[in-house]
Amino acid sequence: MNDLVTYVYAVARNADRLEEFITALNGVADTPVRLVPGSHDNTLVLVASHVPAQDFQEDALKQRLEDLDWLESVARAHHAVIETVAARTTVLPLRLATVYLDDTRARDVLDGGQAVFTDRLARLAEHVEWGVKIYVEPSAASAAPEPRRGADLSPGRAYLRNRRQQQSVRDSVYQAAQRAADAVEDVGRRYATDRARHRVQQGLLADAAGENVVNDAYLVPLAQCEEFRAGVERAADGLQGVRIEVTGPWAPYSFAMPPTETDDASTGPRP
Repeated sequence: MNDLVTYVYAVARNADRLEEFITALNGVADTPVRLVPGSHDNTLVLVASHVPAQDFQEDALKQRLEDLDWLESVARAHHAVIETVAARTTVLPLRLATVYLDDTRARDVLDGGQAVFTDRLARLAEHVEWGVKIYVEPSAASAAPEPRRGADLSPGRAYLRNRRQQQSVRDSVYQAAQRAADAVEDVGRRYATDRARHRVQQGLLADAAGENVVNDAYLVPLAQCEEFRAGVERAADGLQGVRIEVTGPWAPYSFAMPPTETDDASTGPRP
């Protein structure tokens, strides 16, 4: 069995001096990044590395994915390679840990998907991805007024009133978040060419204050980026307890089409 397998970061349009541009670039496992062209022309290339097979075989990979330090290291390296290449040419980012037994298997996928990849890259040219997350923070909203002094309320009635007040604040914050989401969508219709909806972040992924209620990505032409970002950032103006986080620009992760793979093309599952 080979000691190395082919790790593929992205499908990319070949560009003038792209190979020279990535000469000093290292990726996953600190391995050199290189280009794998198609069998018949080099219009499209795979951005790849040779990585240790022992880390990416099916059984080993399942265990590795439970090692958060290792996973973070791979994710950071994967992202860094894609963003570096995206600064030079249009890319279709592939999922983390997309691996093949060797360059021949990887090249077969590139050859087989040539028409699909070419079409998708044409759609993504001169576009970038922006992430938009909306958070609600009921504690940041103004509370309902306290009952008047001297009000004839028993402890039980006072408790129920406070609970109703708290629920009223929460309801108003979620309504405000919906208004912010509507405003963001309106901005997207004006400036973006596509949108992808992701699951809201919870648990370990929810590292920001507040509850994540919207987690979307927008595909935006380079010429419209400033207008898009400014419009999204204004969407929560005057809305208490609502916060919008805008990230980017990124390579178009949410809008790339992964390759069609045969059962024997790769060494393991995709996270």
